[in-house]
Amino acid sequence: MDAVGLSFFVGTAIFFTLIGILYARKRKLSVESYVTSRNTLSFFTGAATIFATGMGAWILFSPAESAVTAGIYALVLYALASSMSLWVFMWLGIHLRKIMPHGHALTEFVLHRYGKLMYYFIVIITITYMAIALAAELTGISLAAKMVFGIPAVLSASVVAFGTVAYTALGGFRTSVFTDKVQANFILPLLALVFIGSLFFIGTGIFEKANAISPESFRFTKNGLEYGITLVIAIIGAELFNQSWWQRVYSAKNEKTMKKSFLAAGLLVFPVVLIAGIFGFFAVASNLADNPSVAMFTFLLSVPKWILISAMVLAVALIMSTVDTLLNGIVSIFTVDIARIKPSIDRKLLLRTAQILTLLLSVIAVYAATKGYSVLYLFLVADLVCVASAVPVFYGLFASGYSGKAAFISALLGLIAGAVIFPNPSFTRGSLLWSFAAAFFVPLLIAPFASGGRKFDFDILKRKVKEFD
Repeated sequence: MDAVGLSFFVGTAIFFTLIGILYARKRKLSVESYVTSRNTLSFFTGAATIFATGMGAWILFSPAESAVTAGIYALVLYALASSMSLWVFMWLGIHLRKIMPHGHALTEFVLHRYGKLMYYFIVIITITYMAIALAAELTGISLAAKMVFGIPAVLSASVVAFGTVAYTALGGFRTSVFTDKVQANFILPLLALVFIGSLFFIGTGIFEKANAISPESFRFTKNGLEYGITLVIAIIGAELFNQSWWQRVYSAKNEKTMKKSFLAAGLLVFPVVLIAGIFGFFAVASNLADNPSVAMFTFLLSVPKWILISAMVLAVALIMSTVDTLLNGIVSIFTVDIARIKPSIDRKLLLRTAQILTLLLSVIAVYAATKGYSVLYLFLVADLVCVASAVPVFYGLFASGYSGKAAFISALLGLIAGAVIFPNPSFTRGSLLWSFAAAFFVPLLIAPFASGGRKFDFDILKRKVKEFD
């Protein structure tokens, strides 16, 4: 184990943990602020927390892998999909705020709009997707820390998870937003430092070297196009069910601020994903891309140690900014549900329950990370279910005659259509692109023909969905 690397890894985690704890201790906590902190975030704070939340440890793995596997055009589409997954909330978020101004989660809308069957279906989807994302983030940082500094998976996952839960459980959503703002100020400079340092190290002509070794990576190919389109459908469809974004929809000061925050964050995400992906070409040019999934870190092992340490500090900032959000997002869904089932529950007890759930989730996530499971296939399955549910859930935001029964059947048919051609675990048969396309378009084609039922009164959402405090 590299003692210097371990010191920087642990020291960075402790630094962000202490900042979060100190902030949380100075703030009075309520259930509402733990879950949403409604109408409080300015443009800068909103953009910073959205950007930092979206920039998890995945950017140190997936963009470079996409560049190596499918080429530069797939990488551009990946970056575009990542931005579009935020920009879509500029439209859907504003509409949901208008019809359900005191909401906390998308699941509340589903419950009152479609009924319990669709509600349970979407709750399961949302929690499953976010839990997989949480496990993936901790697994990724554990893999990177072990690969770079020889740090045992249980140690790296525990340091990050329990450091994050220390301030998240204490301060909830508001503290998560504060630490996101701090971490955002580290992420961009550190990424620039690592990128420029690596560029100086590898020298000029990087793309020429990569093109000579892998010319197909710079050609417009069918494989690259299909890969990129698949990512666009999967990423946007899945992120619609990420509770973290819906919390930030309601936390912005007003609709205009929310719209500008998501727009700005999406504009920042695009170049960051591109820069992270270029490390894949660095690896190709250096003949270090044999394992595309860790291409960035394989390359970084060949650079001066100060660049490598800077990259790991960046990785810790990235993962803590995402893990605290995922933890709080999942817990907020449970909290909303508990308050719905037992509206008379003591608010202090409800808050304490949310804090305990945050701790329990972190323990489970650490356990999953230490097992080193491959979460890629599970992620793809979760993405498919989300994509199949996207049209049925959001069509009802605008079509009052679209019933809960129609939504559930449409989602089910979309899921079946996608599952029939979904690849097997070894990817020897099936097609991801056509599977996701079928899951999305089947409900979309059905929707207009299933919208002639009894009109839903959207004012019900204003009357039934209330703030906690």
